[in-house]
Amino acid sequence: QVRLVESGGGLVQAGASLKLSCVASGRTFSRNAMGWFRQAPGKEREFVISVSYSGASTYAIDSVLGRFFISRDNAENAVYLQMNSLKPEDTAVYYCASAPTEGWGIEEDDYDLWGQGIQVTVVS
Repeated sequence: QVRLVESGGGLVQAGASLKLSCVASGRTFSRNAMGWFRQAPGKEREFVISVSYSGASTYAIDSVLGRFFISRDNAENAVYLQMNSLKPEDTAVYYCASAPTEGWGIEEDDYDLWGQGIQVTVVS
């Protein structure tokens, strides 16, 4: 079974850091772009950050630029989201996603495999 499993979420205070992990299983994802999305309470799911299949190219939304960093380890079939200087508005369920392409995308339709999501709560 092909799946993505997120880990590393939790409750932290504003200004803290968290690192989310997403491990893929069932097949290799070394030729797939990967991304992170999030859904805050009462809001639509939104794109956060993505990385190309090689890790050479990334893209992040303005609100996390300089605070969130995405990386991947293709040997481990894993992608990571390092979140620094967390703010209460970063509170959301975070989803890992895999694209059927090598290049990253910013739309949900650009991704065809999703993790179950993991909660990140930032309190002030």
